[in-house]
Amino acid sequence: MLKVIAARLQQGFRTVAYPDGPPTIPDRLRGLPLIHQDLCRKDCRRCAEACPTEAITVDNDLTIDLGRCLFCGACAENCPTGAVHFSNDPRLAVSRREDLIIGKTGIKLASEPERQIFGQSIQLRQVSAGGCNGCEVDINVLTTVVFDLSRFGIKIVASPRHSDGLLITGPVTQNMKSATLDTFAAVPTPKLVIAVGTCAISGGIFRDHAEQNNGATGLMPVDLFIPGCPPHPITILDGLLRLIGRIKEP
Repeated sequence: MLKVIAARLQQGFRTVAYPDGPPTIPDRLRGLPLIHQDLCRKDCRRCAEACPTEAITVDNDLTIDLGRCLFCGACAENCPTGAVHFSNDPRLAVSRREDLIIGKTGIKLASEPERQIFGQSIQLRQVSAGGCNGCEVDINVLTTVVFDLSRFGIKIVASPRHSDGLLITGPVTQNMKSATLDTFAAVPTPKLVIAVGTCAISGGIFRDHAEQNNGATGLMPVDLFIPGCPPHPITILDGLLRLIGRIKEP
């Protein structure tokens, strides 16, 4: 027993301090893109041409649709003037699909929905609707001791009938469409829907392919959009905490 206690003391405290303290984010993480309109040459368009998902438009202003963005960095690599670069900021979750389109103004981060949810505790059923398992892995990571999602009253449950909403990943393939809709129907009302990852928001790299449905946004109302390919665990955690009102600042 003494050896067990000594080993536990030696390990120390492993859970991240976020949101009470800043998270430890690797320097290589591509977080929120930053756009410098004054540096953009509108006749260039090299960033838009390099984007594999047509997430970038260059009209009067340069805009990036984070709901389509794969965070591959091709736009920043191909921009000759440095008008686009990726910050290390992992906060990306928004409440409305249109808020994922950034340009002159910064991102408008998610806030607690006006309709009442279940206090500050929610149970979620995760639906992998044809994803590559990248987003699914990062959701699973949130249940480990490092992030310990349950300390916020947020739990992943096995049955939609025991849940308050869905965490949907993947582009919702044709083979998963009915299963996803049936799972949504099984959640008691009022119900929440959270689209995690670019595929669940817009179809991602598979957008407009005949065998998928461009994510969940066209099939059901979505309360929280968490972009990324895949989103960092802190990005997902930050979005969930904003949804339950644990984080309220802009």
